[in-house]
Amino acid sequence: MTASDLATAVRALMPRAQRELAELVAFPSIADPELGLEQECRAAARWVAEALRAEGLTDVRLLDTPDGTQSVYGELLGLPDAPTVLLYAHYDVQPELDAAAWTSPPFELTERDGRWYGRGAADCKGNILMHLTALRALRELGGGTLPVNLKVIVEGSEEQGTGGMEKYALGAPELLLADAIVIGDVGNFAAGLPTATASLRGITEAEIEIRTLAGNLHSGQFGGAAPDALAALIKVLGTLYDEQGATAITGLPADQTWPGVSYPEDRFRADAKVLDGVQLIGGGEIADRLWARPAVTVVGIDVPSVLGSTSSVQATARAKVSLRVPPGMDVDAAQAALLEHLKDAAPWHVDVRVTALASGSPFSAETAGPAYEALGAAMHEAYGVEMVVSGEGGSIPLCNTLRNLYPKAEIVLIGVEEPGCQIHAVDESLDPSELEKMALAEALFLRDYPKVWGR
Repeated sequence: MTASDLATAVRALMPRAQRELAELVAFPSIADPELGLEQECRAAARWVAEALRAEGLTDVRLLDTPDGTQSVYGELLGLPDAPTVLLYAHYDVQPELDAAAWTSPPFELTERDGRWYGRGAADCKGNILMHLTALRALRELGGGTLPVNLKVIVEGSEEQGTGGMEKYALGAPELLLADAIVIGDVGNFAAGLPTATASLRGITEAEIEIRTLAGNLHSGQFGGAAPDALAALIKVLGTLYDEQGATAITGLPADQTWPGVSYPEDRFRADAKVLDGVQLIGGGEIADRLWARPAVTVVGIDVPSVLGSTSSVQATARAKVSLRVPPGMDVDAAQAALLEHLKDAAPWHVDVRVTALASGSPFSAETAGPAYEALGAAMHEAYGVEMVVSGEGGSIPLCNTLRNLYPKAEIVLIGVEEPGCQIHAVDESLDPSELEKMALAEALFLRDYPKVWGR
C-alpha cells in the first residue's frame, strides 16, 4: 500500500465524494430549534449512519444527546496490537437566513471556478467526506481491513454551542476513548500548505437587553428628552472597543503574543477580503490578534430595519455579544468580565439586563507525540512540503472535554477549511484539491500511525 497507490485510489474516489457531498449539503441541517429543521437534521444523521455502515463499521447508532440533537457513532475494532483512532466531524451547519445573497442556492452544491459552493461544503460536511474518502481508499487497498482500530463520532449541534456531545461524553466516558483523536473541523493555514492546528480560542456569549420606556414614542414629540434604548445600546457596544478597534473589556488583558508561525498582513487582507482602503482593527501582529488575544464581536442585534422604519424613540433594544477567549485565559473569568462590563457601561440609569449564554474553554494541543510525528510525515508525503503548526481563532469546546476525559490521548486538529472557504459566510465553498490532498494525508496517517505508536 504505497503512497502512490493511495493517491491513485483517493483520486478515483473524488467523483463519488462530490456526489455524496451534494447529497449531504442538500440537507439544511441547522440545529437551531427556532428554525424548525429538526427533521432535516435527523435525515442528515441517518445519511451519515448509512455511510458508516457501508464502510463496514459496526455498532453504528444514533445518539440522542442532552441538547435534543442526534450524533452518529460507529466503530471497527478487533486489532489487539494496533492503536485506536477516533475521527470527529459534525453534520450541522450555520444558519442561512439570507439565501438571496448567495450566488447559487446555499443548499445545492454548485461547481464554479474550480470550487464547490454550498452551506456546509467545508464546515463541516467536507470533513465528513475527507474521513470517508480516506477510509475507502485504505479499505480498497487493504482488502476491506484497516490498519487501526477505528471509532467515528459525527456531532449534530456543534455550531449551536449547546454542548450536547460534551455532556453525552461525560456520561459515557468509555465511548470515545482512543489513543489518537483526529478532529476534522479546521483547515490549512493557506491552501496547499499542510497545517496542524495547535490551539483554539474558547468562546463565551452574552445577551444584553436595554429598556427605557413603556413603549415606542413619536420622535418629534418626545425625542431629545425621552431616553432612546437603541442609542443606549449603541453606546454600550461602542465601549467594547478602543480607538483602534481592539477589544477593550475591563479586566481582560489584550496584549498577549503568538510565538509560532506569522500571518502576513497582505495575506490576511486577501483571505478576509478586506475592502481597499479599510483599516484593520487592533494592534500587534495579525497572529497575535487572531490566536493569542481576546476578540469581541457583536453577532446579533434586534433593531428596526430601515425598510418600514418609523420616526420613533425606541423603548427596547437587544444584542448578542460573542467573546473569543485565548489559551491561558479562564473562560469563566472572561465571561464574568464581559457581563460586568456590559452592565457598567449602560448610560442614563437605563434598565439593563445581561444574560450569560453558552461558553467553552480555549484549547492547546501537545504536539510532541507519535501521532504528530506520523501526521507530519503524512502531510509532507501528501503535499510535498513540510507541515506547519498554527493557531485557530475559532472554538471547539469538545476538545477540552476529550482532553480531560482522556489525558493520554493525542488530539490532532486538521481539515479542509482553508481561508478561501469563507466558512460561516455567504458563498461558503470547498477547494476539491484540498479535499483530495487532505483525504490522502489522513489515509497515510492511518497507515503509518501504528508504526510509531507505543514508542
